[in-house]
Amino acid sequence: MQEKHLYEYAVIRVVPRVEREEFLNVGIILFCKKAKFIKVLCSINEAKLLPFLGELDLEQLHLNLEAFGKVGHGEKSGGPIAQFDIPSRFRWLTAIRSSAIQTSRPHPGFCDDLEQTTQRLFEEMVL
Repeated sequence: MQEKHLYEYAVIRVVPRVEREEFLNVGIILFCKKAKFIKVLCSINEAKLLPFLGELDLEQLHLNLEAFGKVGHGEKSGGPIAQFDIPSRFRWLTAIRSSAIQTSRPHPGFCDDLEQTTQRLFEEMVL
């Protein structure tokens, strides 16, 4: 019998105008402490963002989401926070912030396959 993994995930959102609290889901962060697993997947649907392009710098948005991924995956180019342990990186990425990129509150779950679950959540919540 395969071991079930307790995981947490959060949805990454673009909030074009913070004061309006409207958002578009653009990614998923999935974390499992026991398995020492963290994965960040992002995809921007530029067509859905077209109405907001006057307020958004699309190039900067791509760079910011790329930085989110670098921190999540612990890449050296992600800066000092990317060097934290996996649980600390997940907590930093999912901390409440008032910016154009935010995350949902973390949600728990159980699964057999962390990679497959990350992909499934990404397809359901983002694509």
